[in-house]
Amino acid sequence: MAVRERAGRPKIMRMSVEQPLWRALAGYRVLTMLYAVGFFATAYDGFQRPWLAVAYYCVLFVWTLATLPWVANAVSCTKRFLAADLTVALTGILITPLADTHERIQSGGPTLPSIWTAGSVLAFAIKGGWRWAAFASTLVAAANLIERGAPARDTIHNVILVWVASIAIGYVVEVARASERTLARALEIEAATRERERLARDIHDSVLQVLAMVQRRGAVLGGEAGELGRMAGEQEVALRALVSGGLVPESRAPGYAEYGASGAPGTAVRTAGESGAADSPDPVDLRTLLVPYATSTITLSDPGAPVQLARAAAKELAAAVGAALDNVRKHAGDGARAWILVEDEPDSVVVTVRDDGPGIPEGRLAQAEGEGRLGVAQSIRGRLRDLGGGAELISVPGQGTEVELTVPKVLKDIRPARGKAEKR
Repeated sequence: MAVRERAGRPKIMRMSVEQPLWRALAGYRVLTMLYAVGFFATAYDGFQRPWLAVAYYCVLFVWTLATLPWVANAVSCTKRFLAADLTVALTGILITPLADTHERIQSGGPTLPSIWTAGSVLAFAIKGGWRWAAFASTLVAAANLIERGAPARDTIHNVILVWVASIAIGYVVEVARASERTLARALEIEAATRERERLARDIHDSVLQVLAMVQRRGAVLGGEAGELGRMAGEQEVALRALVSGGLVPESRAPGYAEYGASGAPGTAVRTAGESGAADSPDPVDLRTLLVPYATSTITLSDPGAPVQLARAAAKELAAAVGAALDNVRKHAGDGARAWILVEDEPDSVVVTVRDDGPGIPEGRLAQAEGEGRLGVAQSIRGRLRDLGGGAELISVPGQGTEVELTVPKVLKDIRPARGKAEKR
């Protein structure tokens, strides 16, 4: 399998890894047919009924040459052909006692099809894998034991050899097919990535630059133009995240993560308990829940690969991030910048929210909790505590605030959500 590019667009050229095996099988069938006929010609006088052997070899000769197109590839090699081909081989084995003498058979003389029989078994192996090979080789083994009349040493040796070889080849074919599928999938992903990069370049040279210019001009003009510039800046951030990482927000339902999507102040964050899909056991990519928070003043940084987390836990964690960002807007002002960093650890997921605001004065959190404002205590720490995680807040007056949110990947039972987030 190879990838060719033409006019800047990747094109996948498929080539089956098992095709050489089919060509080798076709050659093997012809050579072993000629070998069987030649061996019979040298021992013609020793056969009891040579006319029966001649009739069988005529059928074998015509069948081998006429069926070469049937062993050209896996599509042509149908189940009916395999059954008919194996029947020809088994028939030759079973009529050997009628054509040959008893003494030659007991002395270890070959059957009429001789080693041509292995070609039929190998066709089963290449077509269907080791299970089909085991089935065909077992029938051949039974026919050989019936032909000999008793399990002689050389017969058992030949039977085991064909059985082991066919199963091994069938297993190798299965592994090769699995590897081919994996390679095909990787090439498709690579081709899609290249196409996305090409589109990203085109978008960067046109749409993103226009949105950035509208944002800058709107900020200078102010008024309605300033609002238009702000919206253009948010769309620029969302579009840039889309073309760079291929992320699409999982939910755009009203009320969920709308602070990040629109930047409208005071918008509430919907929790996992308010979403009907929150109880779904299917994992979700946490990044898709955090993308809506990215704006012109909020930067999202992720590992570049899916961050899988249970849906309910991901929504609770995203809601805690929304609560932290709402605190940034409320206490640091609309113009404050914030950064969201997502880290996918082996046993946990860590999301850090940092801002460049004035920080939190010492004792302010304890005072707010005593006054009944439980934004940090409940909307952030409480959510993560229910998931078996935690939140660590570091703030230095005049140097901003950093909130580190940690959720384990193996969760304990999640308690019912608490509703809308309270602010500190």
